[in-house]
Amino acid sequence: MSASADVRAVLSEKSLVQRLSSGTRGTVRALLRNKAGFLGFLGVMFFIILTTLGPLVIPYEGDPRLDRLRPGARSLFAPPSVEHPLGLDVKGRDVLSHIVHGGGPLILTALEAGILTTIVAVALGAAAGLLGGFIDQIISAASNFILTIPQFPLLLVLATIVTFDNRLGMALLLAVLNWPTLMRAVRAQVMSLKSRDYVEAAFALDLGLWHITTREVLPNMISYIVVNMIFTIRSAMYFIIALMFLGLVPLTEPDWGMMIFIGKQQGSLSNPEAAWMLLAPVLAIALFQLSLVLFTRSLEEVFNPRLRQGV
Repeated sequence: MSASADVRAVLSEKSLVQRLSSGTRGTVRALLRNKAGFLGFLGVMFFIILTTLGPLVIPYEGDPRLDRLRPGARSLFAPPSVEHPLGLDVKGRDVLSHIVHGGGPLILTALEAGILTTIVAVALGAAAGLLGGFIDQIISAASNFILTIPQFPLLLVLATIVTFDNRLGMALLLAVLNWPTLMRAVRAQVMSLKSRDYVEAAFALDLGLWHITTREVLPNMISYIVVNMIFTIRSAMYFIIALMFLGLVPLTEPDWGMMIFIGKQQGSLSNPEAAWMLLAPVLAIALFQLSLVLFTRSLEEVFNPRLRQGV
């Protein structure tokens, strides 16, 4: 009996490994099948590597570099060159070093805002859809109230009143303002799934709200939730950049938003030699956003095996 049990355990372990290996191969093939999605995935990975490993290779230049003032030049601005591929900013610092070191804080804050927004929206949407009644009415009323207020003007007002001591506070504020839209969509999805036989059976067996939510409902919405979280991250990044551009939040270097603010203040648009101080962060943000959009195209195939034709 012991030997038989050991054999079954080994076979079960091999079966699990085979399933995991098959799932990994299917995921990779789904990514490769959608060329635009795979390109977006590569773009996202590029920026992750750039902002995490790049600072280990390219040192940050925070202090002014007056020694780089060119003979006859009126400012420290300099166009791209072999030594400085993205040129020099108003203080004679390498723009590339600020791109490498400044992406992490902005992306991390947007990621925190996106994750917090998704957690709040999914939790409240699932509660409203599954519990219904008074709970649903309260949550829906709160979401409707927030949706009636223009988000960006409200954010501008709050930014002038609230002092953001850290980026997490900004992420929390964005989550408070952005959860209603996703919550309503999650609520509608949950109410649709609630009528399915397997969910009704789970209620009949009294498996508990936590089990029903995490085992029966949310797994069938994972692709929808992940895609919407990515769009929430994109939206949060735009809000953060807008606030920094207007100078309504504490400005700290290095940060792509700070680069845009300084570039605007120093008249980079009217000075060809200073243009890259503004163009570099704008292009970096645009390419990162484009990568996220393209990446979402392949996520549906990754999460839904039925769409993997020939995989």
